Amino acid sequence: MLKDKDYKVIITHLEYIKEKVDANHSHLKQLNGRVRKNEVSISWIKGIGITLTFVISTIIGLFIKE
Repeated sequence: MLKDKDYKVIITHLEYIKEKVDANHSHLKQLNGRVRKNEVSISWIKGIGITLTFVISTIIGLFIKE
């Protein structure tokens, strides 16, 4: 059986682990927010690149056709 002293040590360790897990969880939420913002920025850049490629290809196609 566990003695009272052992029980207190186990509880102390569990509380420490819970604090660290909670801290990691909040940090992960912050990082996910940053990643989401970067993904949105990358999507905008890709959209602009695709649009420019289409416009330039169309213009070159018109010149080659003539």
